[in-house]
Amino acid sequence: MNNPESWGFETRAVHAGQEPDETTGAITVPIHLATTFVQSAPGEHHGFEYSRTSNPTRVALERSIAALEGAASGHAFASGMAAENALVGLLHPGDHVVLGLDAYGGTFRLIARVYGERGIDWSTVDLSDPAALAAALRPETRQVWVETPTNPMLTVVDIAALADTAHAAGAALIVDNTFATPYLQNPLALGADIVVHSSTKYLGGHSDVVGGFVAVNDENLAEQLAFVQNAAGAVPSPFDCYLLLRGVKTLGVRMDRHCDNAAAIVDFLAGHPAVSSVLYPGLAGHPGHAVAAMQMRRFGGMVSCVLRGGEQAAVAAVSSTRVFRLAESLGAVESLIEQPSTMTHLSVADSPLAVDPGLIRLSVGIESIDDLLADLDEALH
Repeated sequence: MNNPESWGFETRAVHAGQEPDETTGAITVPIHLATTFVQSAPGEHHGFEYSRTSNPTRVALERSIAALEGAASGHAFASGMAAENALVGLLHPGDHVVLGLDAYGGTFRLIARVYGERGIDWSTVDLSDPAALAAALRPETRQVWVETPTNPMLTVVDIAALADTAHAAGAALIVDNTFATPYLQNPLALGADIVVHSSTKYLGGHSDVVGGFVAVNDENLAEQLAFVQNAAGAVPSPFDCYLLLRGVKTLGVRMDRHCDNAAAIVDFLAGHPAVSSVLYPGLAGHPGHAVAAMQMRRFGGMVSCVLRGGEQAAVAAVSSTRVFRLAESLGAVESLIEQPSTMTHLSVADSPLAVDPGLIRLSVGIESIDDLLADLDEALH
């Protein structure tokens, strides 16, 4: 049990990549603010030369999250979109990308609007059906972008099946694991090639830091990402890395509470007369429930539902909660509520990915469940 590779998740979250400081014995990884590092001779240094290229605090973060994802290599970026941009930036004009029908609006905007205008082709498909993906693949398809569960529809897809389908066509499978986190799901172990995170969300967990992360096993791909990371420079500050390391330490215990609270809220919403449908992979009637039970350890802290009163009811509900705060983002200790069609997913309003304006999304926090239920009950009346 003294082998770190055999440690349980919570032990790795506290210790992986985070050895006590050699100089002082400090138990917490220091915030190395230095922009440059002294060399004993030209080209001779102790692994660090310039902080954009590499920084000791960032290295600790990269080793920590890579260990949680079971990855050989991890790469931290200044935001989730910076991480995604590094991956899409590996493509060339004429390459083709496949997205899910309910991909995150920011991912869609990056691929369709930014890179689509630079010669990258794309298409959307129902990724819950591996046969549909197989039909959408082309000789020039290079990447398949997967979210599971998706944002905000909570659709679940079979990572292993999609990996087999993508690989048969020579395409890489990229999984956005932001909603599930490495505590609940490990896509690389299921056959994915790349895992990407908005570390702003559950990994940070406290609504106080923006970050992104990419985890891979392929050495050549890791070298490409390290080059892009340094060349483009979209890296997190040492203080951001420190905040993320602090958040990661409690990821396991926070996710258990997120999941407990979400399950109780789902039970409440499923029986509420103002709610027409509840979207949550933990429900036995959810189309992806069996797959989620197979590839996830629990079903997560994100819940969506559609209100019978449509857009007007959704606006009224999200505007009247007191414990749930009306705000974008997700995955932090405080509970958040939003109407995706006018907030996080406004960028896909006129696209095949448009969201029902009667849908509300809940990021269930770690507050007292009685207070959360009372808040929702009052808002829905």
